Amino acid sequence: MSDLINKKIILKSRPVGEPKESDFALVETPTPEPGEGEILSRTIYLSLDPYMRGRISEGESYAASVELGSVIVGGTVSQVIKSNHPQFQVGDFVLSNNGWQTYAVSKGETLRKLDPTQAPLSYSLGVLGMPGLTAYAALLDIGQPKEGETVVVSAASGAVGAVVGQIAKIKGAARVVGIVGSDDKRDYIVKELGFDVGINRKTQELNSALKEAAPNGIDVYYDNTAGVILEAVLQQINLGARIPLVGLISEYNATSTPSGPNLMPLLIKRALIKGFLVGDYQHRFNDFLGDVSGWLQSGKLKYKEDVVVGLENAPDAFIGLLRGDNFGKLIIKVNEDPTTA
Repeated sequence: MSDLINKKIILKSRPVGEPKESDFALVETPTPEPGEGEILSRTIYLSLDPYMRGRISEGESYAASVELGSVIVGGTVSQVIKSNHPQFQVGDFVLSNNGWQTYAVSKGETLRKLDPTQAPLSYSLGVLGMPGLTAYAALLDIGQPKEGETVVVSAASGAVGAVVGQIAKIKGAARVVGIVGSDDKRDYIVKELGFDVGINRKTQELNSALKEAAPNGIDVYYDNTAGVILEAVLQQINLGARIPLVGLISEYNATSTPSGPNLMPLLIKRALIKGFLVGDYQHRFNDFLGDVSGWLQSGKLKYKEDVVVGLENAPDAFIGLLRGDNFGKLIIKVNEDPTTA
């Protein structure tokens, strides 16, 4: 065994409704030595994402639940510190799925090397990683925005929504409307990201605000939330509207099945609504990486991170994420990033 101490955050109890800090526990264990064909890596950045709420629940989902007493799942950027693997050297930076812990042993099968000279390491957990691919593939492959159309995005200042709105403008949408949870976020998406209109769902009446923001109706609704926002949007969709259903943030902490919106407009307007899982779109990764990297370098696409320092602060930050407290892509800085020293 290594003399390194591995700090882990494990699932202590399954949350009922909104998670509590007591549902998580910080434990320390010795770090195992890598075996033949394995590497040991130190976590630098941990990604916190809404999908994790489903993984710590017991209900049926598209992926297995985290077992009680096990490390919470999560994407990470790590640095190799010991290697018995021919394809990875000590010092390499890798995109991994080490979860909420400071060290991890891996066989390297799912790792991807990162080049810190191409982009900040943390970007591979956001705009150049899973959230960015989610924005890119769901919008372009399901939403299929066309020049002159109106696109509406919920959770529009978040890691996914902020990218969606900017790509929609790049692709020629005439009007992009973002729905957010504060005036600061509304100002940000309009003044910094180029959205045409922002709506504060907490202070504005959704139906009237949407009618004013999208006077020609809604052609594409990129849905990160479902719930009352979807219900309001459905009343104003156009013929042939497309709705990528990507997230259900409004339902993640629900203790009973929420009542659904009136789906009659989907029938009348012959609209397409399709569920999206990013794992089904890995074949789009190279196209996504080329396009989004280019847009970042040219300044057409902007990106914001919300960085919290310390693994021990992950539970509180995650609880805040589900409330919408974060402003930008939420990242936990677990250890120092040597590329920024």
